[in-house]
Amino acid sequence: MNLQQLFTMQKELDDFIEQTQNIQQDVFQEKGLALLVELAELANETRCFKFWSTKGPSAREVILEEYVDSIHFILSLGLLKGYTSIDMWPFVEENKDLTATFLETQSVILAFIHQPTEERYLAIWQYYGLLAYNLSFTFEDVVGAYLEKNQENYHRQRSGY
Repeated sequence: MNLQQLFTMQKELDDFIEQTQNIQQDVFQEKGLALLVELAELANETRCFKFWSTKGPSAREVILEEYVDSIHFILSLGLLKGYTSIDMWPFVEENKDLTATFLETQSVILAFIHQPTEERYLAIWQYYGLLAYNLSFTFEDVVGAYLEKNQENYHRQRSGY
């Protein structure tokens, strides 16, 4: 999947939010924390770690929407640090335990927040590719959901969300 279109769309949304909300300060830490929260919300919807419960995961559409919420913040963090030259998103085709993958993804995100190198940024994309594969999301699923959520985010900003 070519990410340049998504980076462009995310930049436009970020600029709109900064204007609408009159953001003057560096929000790297806030966006980093937001990404961690979105990752946790995604894990919660999959219920992969809830060994004590017999309730199954949320509907696929709900999980995909939570997944795409993270993509907005990954793109946004890359824009803040100038890491936008990624041509293709590496979907890693490997069946892995979801709980372990969520923990590893959290670790990679934290490492990036503490030391935002391009190598660590790329690692976030690799782990999100692994999550997508293990959640059975295709490139088309992710892009389609991103486009929908991007429009919803504009609507939310215009309506005082």
